[in-house]
Amino acid sequence: MVSKLPEETRNILTVSQLTSRVRQTLEAGIPRLWVRGEVSNFTAHSSGHLYFTLKDAGSQLRCVMFRGAAQALRVFPQDGMQVLAEGDVTVFERAGQYQLNVQQLQPAGQGELALALERLKRKLEAEGLFDQARKRPLPKFPKAIGLVTSPTGAAVRDMVKVARRRWPGIDLILNPVPVQGPGAAGEIARAIAEFNEYGLVDVLIVGRGGGSMEDLWAFNEEAVARAIYGSQIPVISAVGHEVDFTIADFTADLRAPTPSAAAELAVPSRDEVQGALDESRDRLALAMRGMIDDRRARLDAYGRSHGMNLLRSMVDQRRQLLDSLWGRAGSGLLRSLQAASTRADRLGALLSALDPNAVLGRGYSICFDRKGRAVREAKKLSTGERVRARFWKGEARMKVEEAHGEG
Repeated sequence: MVSKLPEETRNILTVSQLTSRVRQTLEAGIPRLWVRGEVSNFTAHSSGHLYFTLKDAGSQLRCVMFRGAAQALRVFPQDGMQVLAEGDVTVFERAGQYQLNVQQLQPAGQGELALALERLKRKLEAEGLFDQARKRPLPKFPKAIGLVTSPTGAAVRDMVKVARRRWPGIDLILNPVPVQGPGAAGEIARAIAEFNEYGLVDVLIVGRGGGSMEDLWAFNEEAVARAIYGSQIPVISAVGHEVDFTIADFTADLRAPTPSAAAELAVPSRDEVQGALDESRDRLALAMRGMIDDRRARLDAYGRSHGMNLLRSMVDQRRQLLDSLWGRAGSGLLRSLQAASTRADRLGALLSALDPNAVLGRGYSICFDRKGRAVREAKKLSTGERVRARFWKGEARMKVEEAHGEG
């Protein structure tokens, strides 16, 4: 059976016109809504846009999330993940397919947690807890690292292994805490405060391994955020895997994608430091050799210069003059010494002649009174006075029998 064309052909639409009208009708008639479903055929385009399908047991819905909205994602969707998607129903006109233009995306069953997280994030951000200007650099060569994490998880083993490999002498101090469940946030905050109170470490690593949003929730609580913000010790947040983000990450001085990466960031590499020292030593030695060669060349040039030759000639002349003066001075000194020797000989002979012992040797003697004074006049003596006479050899004690005043 063949249908007749309508008499008014102006009511005939092209495919594009019909598709456009459908798009307009859907966009106008269906307000922004939330859809639950399982992710499949997920593709992250190089443009930054995300393409995937939401499906359930009875149907499927094509979805697009443009780059601007995708940049706000904390967790990228994966095939098989149950999610809640908020968006606008529209039509991709070229393919004639309706789709959901997704504005927000979060794991299903976590809607209330996500809303609470977003509210706390906005509050703390308004108070300045996330300001980049207050974030401090890590020390290049810390002596000790504080670990705030579970003592039994893989995270602490990974951090210790990496830190010991990079710098075997580093001190690691663990303050063990529960990292999930009731009371975990309070224990984490307490551990951070204790490290600050005792001041035994240079850097803190606060974190745990991966898990669900509920598992990581302790690091989204206000108590932990304020403890990190108030820490005088620089803090590295290392919670979960690279795709996981928590309030602790925004508050910390540095966010590490994993606990192992936190140890890499906190602890210097001994091999790298040794390599840098070796390179610096080689550069310094090369620079010193160059400087010495340059100075030697300049000295050689100075030595060959006209001014240096003139100076050398002046020095030679002064040296010759000194030799001449020294010769003349030596001759004069010799004559002076000879004259002094002659005078000394004369004085020696005179002293020998005046020596009392020499006089005594010629047969004379010296008389001393009882006070030991030499007697030069006989009249100074009294009859019966005892005196002492010194001869050239020996002495004698005598008694005055008679003394006469004239010789």
